[in-house]
Amino acid sequence: MAKNGVFRNIFKVGPFRESFSIAIQGIVYLFLYHRNMRIIFLAGVAAFLSGLYFKLNAIELTVLCATITLVFMAEIFNTAVELLMDMLTEKYHTKIRLIKDIGAGIVVIAALNSVAVGYLLFAKKIFK
Repeated sequence: MAKNGVFRNIFKVGPFRESFSIAIQGIVYLFLYHRNMRIIFLAGVAAFLSGLYFKLNAIELTVLCATITLVFMAEIFNTAVELLMDMLTEKYHTKIRLIKDIGAGIVVIAALNSVAVGYLLFAKKIFK
């Protein structure tokens, strides 16, 4: 049987708290300095509030929240890739442009998916 000290070291709260704080700082940075994130956030809040207004059931709200989260994640990933590429060089490079375009493509795919999901969830409620 393992000694208590081993478990105490594995389940330390301090590093988790610090990691969580760093993650929150990253999200705050996105909101403060990236317009697209603010737009996506407002659209996500509007979609969620619309889901509550139109009384979507639990499964529909879950799908809506997962879709909103997917768009957030795509934009966060895209921003991280763009910042990394900008850090590597300020000069124009065809492959870096392509990497940034692919990152933007991920956001477009997530956004198109959100439109499709939104249509499937809200059309029957709006166009009765």
